[in-house]
Amino acid sequence: MKKFYALLPFLGLFLIACEDDTTPIDNTTEPVEYTSGTADFSNYVAVGNSLTAGFSDNALFVAGQEASFPNMLATNFALAGGGSFSIPFMADNLGGMTLQGTPIAGNRLILAFTTDGPAPVAVSGQGSTEVSSKLSGSFNNMGVPGAKSYELLAPGYGSVAGVAMGTANPYFARFSSSESATVIGDAAAQGATFFTLWAGSNDVLLYATGGGAGTDQTGNLDPSTYSRADITDPNVYASVMSGIVQTLTANGANGAIANIPYVTDLPYFSTVPYNPIPLDAETAAYLNSMAAYGAYNAGLAQLQALNIITAEELAKRTISFSAGEGNAVVIMDEDLTDLTGYNPALINMRQATADDLLVLTSSSFIGTLADPNNPTSINGVAVPLADKWVLTPEEQLMVKTATDAYNVTISALASAYDLAFVDVNTLLGTINSSGVQLTDGSVVTSDFATGGGFSLDGVHPAPRGYAIVANAFTTAINTKFGSNLPMVNPLDYTGLYIN
Repeated sequence: MKKFYALLPFLGLFLIACEDDTTPIDNTTEPVEYTSGTADFSNYVAVGNSLTAGFSDNALFVAGQEASFPNMLATNFALAGGGSFSIPFMADNLGGMTLQGTPIAGNRLILAFTTDGPAPVAVSGQGSTEVSSKLSGSFNNMGVPGAKSYELLAPGYGSVAGVAMGTANPYFARFSSSESATVIGDAAAQGATFFTLWAGSNDVLLYATGGGAGTDQTGNLDPSTYSRADITDPNVYASVMSGIVQTLTANGANGAIANIPYVTDLPYFSTVPYNPIPLDAETAAYLNSMAAYGAYNAGLAQLQALNIITAEELAKRTISFSAGEGNAVVIMDEDLTDLTGYNPALINMRQATADDLLVLTSSSFIGTLADPNNPTSINGVAVPLADKWVLTPEEQLMVKTATDAYNVTISALASAYDLAFVDVNTLLGTINSSGVQLTDGSVVTSDFATGGGFSLDGVHPAPRGYAIVANAFTTAINTKFGSNLPMVNPLDYTGLYIN
């Protein structure tokens, strides 16, 4: 990282003309003296999940770890008394992992040009990171990809044996201090003088990326009964985060805490259109006939005439195709009235609308055959998309409600423990709605693959996006503690890895 300098203000230019005499102009500059204010950056520890680790393009790899926002912060902290920053580096830039030689995680994605056009594909080869080869020493970047808030407190979450049984995290298993260690225990053992905490996105994100196929566990205070695709109860989240902050501040450490972004601001949920199906006139007519969806529509109309469903639900569920572009996919929707007791053929299906969010991975599934031996079994057309491929408005509301509750907790903890508060939710919303303009006039947006803000997995920032996040942390830290740390230049970081 280059050392940043600020130009001293040029207060005036005085030209004194005395016949052939001129006064020379002093163009010299002096470096700024950076200070930590009331903070102490000498021992910085970053706690969180994949967003803290530097996860990008669906993998964790060396270049991504180097471009993590904590590493950017640590580089600038070093200008104001910060110490070394140790990272549990992966073994290579592929990102794949093995457990006793068996692959358990795939390589990172790159943009490749296929017969169907540009598409994310995994880098070829086998990553050389072996989970059972534990790293020695302590580490300042305690970001653990995939971790939910309550898992940061779970004993054995870094157990190699637990990874084999599916009860532990392979990323933490590589550098945990023992088989029974907790992430927060290992973080606290560093004796940090300053910390950043950004945790909890997975408590709603895994539900959302799974298309809402999990369960909203609001009201269930026992996380041991949750599946990983569930939404964490807000009271559980509040209790966990309070305990984490109390632990990290126990010895007087200062810190910064960030809130959780809305998933709807991520390209993972905004890239695939709800109506991507092109049809010729003959196919559209067949799909509308009584041999196909016409019978379904007629059955719905009969039940509406009997006042079993409303006219509004009839309109919502009626399926219709037309010749040309822009036909909406057919989806399953568990929130529709269950009519199978009246007619087993009247399953909970409808066509998607602009209010539905198709997940990024559905792009490679829509249009494929459910039955290779049946050319008419087209997924999303003749065969409805399962719940996991789409986040319905009702599911989006559950995600937003939980996110809002988590963010109330984060804001309250920032106030109660006098921490710098980083509003990443608003920041990512800005990137999604209008973009962030850089010094060269370019704009970083959330457009998939081209916007520069997000990586090819559609969820995690690209290095340039992480730089913008680092600047949000820096601004909050400078404001809270009176430090004068410099900003990172996002243009020093790529918006997309090309190989």
